[in-house]
Amino acid sequence: MQTVNIHQAKTHLSRLVARAAQGECFVIARAGKPLVRVVPVDATDSPKKRLGFMTGEISVPKDFDRMGRDEIAALFGADE
Repeated sequence: MQTVNIHQAKTHLSRLVARAAQGECFVIARAGKPLVRVVPVDATDSPKKRLGFMTGEISVPKDFDRMGRDEIAALFGADE
């Protein structure tokens, strides 16, 4: 994957966008540090979000919003 610096990307934006649209991905970097990856819109490079993939494997107690309440209050000086 090609890496270009920000100045090059600004100077050759049209050319880089055309190449990305044809499927060629590239990275834009600042001072050699990668900042962003440019990929075509139809690329399936990122994983799909899987909502509910842990269903049935974990449980949250009904009093989770009150757990440790006394200890937290003590840390903030509520006993004084």
